[in-house]
Amino acid sequence: MAEVTLDVVPRKVRDFFNKGFAALEHGRLEYAIDMLSHCLEEEPALLQARKFLRAAEIQKYKKEKTSAIARILSLVGSLPAYVPAIVAVKSGKGAKALVATDRLLRNNPLDRRYMKLFADAAELAALPEAAVQILEIAREHYPDDGAVLECLGRHYQLAGENKKAIACFEKLCEMNPNNPTAIKAMKDAMALDSLEGDGWAEASEDGGSYRDLIKDTGEATRLEQEAKAVKTSKDVDNLIADTIEKIKAEPDNINYYRALSRYYGQKGEFDDAVATLAKALKMAPGDPELEHALSDLKISRFNAEIETLKADGREEEALAKETERAQFVFDSLQERVARYPNDLNLRYEFGVMLYDNDYVNEAIQQFQMSQRNPKLRADSLYHLAMCFKHKEQYDLAFNELEKAASDLTRMDKTKKDICYALGELSELMGKREQAADYFKQIYQVDIQYRDIADKVEQVYNKGQ
Repeated sequence: MAEVTLDVVPRKVRDFFNKGFAALEHGRLEYAIDMLSHCLEEEPALLQARKFLRAAEIQKYKKEKTSAIARILSLVGSLPAYVPAIVAVKSGKGAKALVATDRLLRNNPLDRRYMKLFADAAELAALPEAAVQILEIAREHYPDDGAVLECLGRHYQLAGENKKAIACFEKLCEMNPNNPTAIKAMKDAMALDSLEGDGWAEASEDGGSYRDLIKDTGEATRLEQEAKAVKTSKDVDNLIADTIEKIKAEPDNINYYRALSRYYGQKGEFDDAVATLAKALKMAPGDPELEHALSDLKISRFNAEIETLKADGREEEALAKETERAQFVFDSLQERVARYPNDLNLRYEFGVMLYDNDYVNEAIQQFQMSQRNPKLRADSLYHLAMCFKHKEQYDLAFNELEKAASDLTRMDKTKKDICYALGELSELMGKREQAADYFKQIYQVDIQYRDIADKVEQVYNKGQ
């Protein structure tokens, strides 16, 4: 299975990729994972999609799986998928093994066993580059794991990257100088490298090869600059210049416009960033992710202008600009909800804004619709309850919160908020013992949540 690039895949695959990439940029990790997974279901050899899928999965995992107990639960939850993945790999079914190991990584993208199993699946599917991709992530997180280094070195060789393989085996020998397997692997890799010859020597005999090497070096530099967590101004300038050239070569590639706009935004050149995305929207009218990105950029421009005004001591102008920003955010959401009435994420965001601005009846309508999205259901029901509470319709509020609580099995932040609200409503309805039960549920897992310690201590003091 040869690697494919974005420019040759069908439109459907490109659409999945574009939506996933844009969602990742804006921190909508679950949606990004869904879109990029769909992309790979259609085209497993699109390694660019795999790279961003892994990035989204790792961000989500690090954000959510913080405690040892949560990791254990994740491990237990992955077990039913682990055995079929092993069977698929051992049976030599590459395509099936890729799908099975992808599912494992979605549950825990940093589990070394799953990463190695995926590498084996990628080898079976004749995608050595995909194996290298996942093992490089493993090495980054487990730099002293000899098994990861050995596996990565072997897959570097399969992918034709012999010098990188040598570096892995050298590191293995440094870690364990008496390991005969590592020593032999390094000697074999070095011998193979010497047989293949020096690429620069070949280049001197062939002008085309020389130019290719120069091009590859420039591409490597660009990728390195793009991957930096903290980019210098020079890095961003280089990326801007490079992306402009790419747009000249492929003026219809929307992803280049997204990237260029992002780089302009990083430099604080918001007018250029907005103009770039506006061009992209003319090329792809009706793209909700582009519209979302454009709205975010305009908000960032407002924020920068407000900071400048405050720094100059122009408080009244800053206040006026803040009012303008709030109006823009409201109008932008309202317009997008009208254009994309089936986008339940937008419905939810708009509902929160309406509720925050005391448009309670209008907010209720939005939350009643957004709860249809399973991922938004608990939050939508919570806000719906807050609307009913605002209207002093306590029984209705209580019913919505009970529905939300029944959907949640873990005492995460959302469930704590729901239990707290149930306790407050119980107090308002004169049901003090019931209120105490809800407060105690939170107290047992998080004594520092809001004023929960005071709430529970008051319960016990009254009982004395």
